[in-house]
Amino acid sequence: MAILIKTSEEIEIMRECGKRHARILRALAEAIKPGVSSYELENKARELTKKEGGKSPFLGYKPYGAKTPFPAVLCLSINDEVVHGIPNGPIEKFLKEGDIVSLDLGFLYKGLITDAAVTVGVGKIDAKAKKLLAVTEEAMYAGIKVAKAGNTTGDIGAAIEAIGKKNSFGIVDILAGHGVGRLVHEDPYVPNFGHKGEGAKLRVGMTIAIEPMFNLGTKELTIDDDDWTFRTADGKFSAHFEHTVLITEKGADILTK
Repeated sequence: MAILIKTSEEIEIMRECGKRHARILRALAEAIKPGVSSYELENKARELTKKEGGKSPFLGYKPYGAKTPFPAVLCLSINDEVVHGIPNGPIEKFLKEGDIVSLDLGFLYKGLITDAAVTVGVGKIDAKAKKLLAVTEEAMYAGIKVAKAGNTTGDIGAAIEAIGKKNSFGIVDILAGHGVGRLVHEDPYVPNFGHKGEGAKLRVGMTIAIEPMFNLGTKELTIDDDDWTFRTADGKFSAHFEHTVLITEKGADILTK
């Protein structure tokens, strides 16, 4: 697939899409507390998506290689679940004090899509979990800082990888950021590791999702029988942060802030 450069009209729609998206994600994060269930959060995500005048690009999404379409609006990943946790599965999950929860949401508005994620603590979390969240978010912003026209996806990956390595976290390398806008997943592939100057060249008008995933232990993952939920192979916590950004001459314009 060729890299899709967005028109000025598409960019304005994506700006509005991102604002609405951010309001939903903020409301979901504020709802996180001990005793809240995965079903409640999925239902809230559906209600807010409708209220904001959009649709879910995740519900029913079936990328190449997937055995089944994704059955939810929200990807809800708890503790050792890295990404793509299913909130409305056969067993209702209840959050408890000390958990960490990744909320990954797509938003479709007037035919265009933004993608964003945040990881939050449930009640009081321990020092290791706090550091994991802080460092993963820091790495996302480090990637965003170098995302400007003329740089490359390798520059983004190198910036993210440097922070992960400095803090001795497992850097998930089989999942990555990506182009987004007309489709949920577009080119280019935006890995969370790499070398400066390598990879796809960033051009004005590109819209990409930058999304580091760091683990407290190994970078290695397993996948559940549901064919969607990725987990850390050693059962240790994982964090995930994501913004959709627009590439400009001066730098990255965050659309989902």
